[in-house]
Amino acid sequence: MRQFYDTFPTPLGDFTVAVDANGSVIAAAFGGLAELRDRFAADEVLHEPARVAGARREIAGYFAGKREPFTLRLAPSGTPFQQSVWAALQRIPFGQTRSYGELAADLGNPGAARAIGRANATNPICLIIPCHRVIGGDGSLTGYAFGEELKAQLLAHEGVIAAA
Repeated sequence: MRQFYDTFPTPLGDFTVAVDANGSVIAAAFGGLAELRDRFAADEVLHEPARVAGARREIAGYFAGKREPFTLRLAPSGTPFQQSVWAALQRIPFGQTRSYGELAADLGNPGAARAIGRANATNPICLIIPCHRVIGGDGSLTGYAFGEELKAQLLAHEGVIAAA
């Protein structure tokens, strides 16, 4: 199946989004095509900015402070458990965080904080599925595929923490 991508600048560096033939977002990553390919398996991915224009507009709106929830169609590939975690991530409002333990409790499995962390780490659609809003139980900015500094910048942008 053909998939399409574009890379564009954001205030926090280049961002790349891939969509399927239906226009649903299947992957997103800070960086270029190489970083995106680390997030999903694709036989063929073609550079077609027009197919990604809607995602680019919403991400630009996010960074401009004019968009809080994304309205894009999403189609991440994952197990049913991963899908449930990613759905829970999308329910974390802009400007708020949850700990891994809180997410586990929200999903009805309070002992699954580590499994939640693994599913969070495999999120193929960063930013749009806001895995950056998950923090350690002690409030620490534990783990982020693109580095804790970028995670801190995203949370500062959302007003969760003070800008560095």
